[in-house]
Amino acid sequence: MSEIKGTDSQSSVVFEPEVGQCYGNGWRQLWKYFLELFLIGIVSYVIALPSALTRVSGVFAPFVTVYGILVGGPVDYGVSFAHLKAARGEKVEVKDMFAAFGNYWNAVLASLLVGVIVGIGLVLLIIPGIIFGCKLAFTPYLVVDRKMEVIEAVKESWRMTGGHALTIFLIGLLAIPISIAGLICLGVGIIPAVMWIRLASASLYYSVSAGMEGAQEA
Repeated sequence: MSEIKGTDSQSSVVFEPEVGQCYGNGWRQLWKYFLELFLIGIVSYVIALPSALTRVSGVFAPFVTVYGILVGGPVDYGVSFAHLKAARGEKVEVKDMFAAFGNYWNAVLASLLVGVIVGIGLVLLIIPGIIFGCKLAFTPYLVVDRKMEVIEAVKESWRMTGGHALTIFLIGLLAIPISIAGLICLGVGIIPAVMWIRLASASLYYSVSAGMEGAQEA
């Protein structure tokens, strides 16, 4: 392992971009930032509630679609950014979940574009959709953390995930039994389970990004 300077000017250990180490870092940071991430999860749930209620009732379908694109997408990108800050050991605040609104239209269009690409891939015998999903997994972080434009973020995610797509897939695969275990724990266990999964994904981006920066400096 090597050390780099985090954005909070504190020395941070950079772990290898492997499934076990990403989940390991996620587990450590989960308990360090549990309250902040829990509050972010509650707020994001409340924001998504109007969409969920109209979907269940079967009315206002156009509203659900527009609301999901214009509000749900950017908020989800912001939640990913908050988990990234936690994965990096930086101070996390509830307002971080709205960070995507600082690059709003790129967040909206990136979320929409990635959804369309993955959706088309799933229609094409499912496997292409899984591949596209893995290759574009870093897009939210790039849009919010580096404030990239849509096409630039998609291209950079595709480049950065080179050699790591299988790791992304395995992190997603391991998320299934973790989620099931969370549900078994009286249902409430799903809350830390989801936080842990998101932290593991953010940890992978952090590790890959830091590794590339270190290689460029060398």
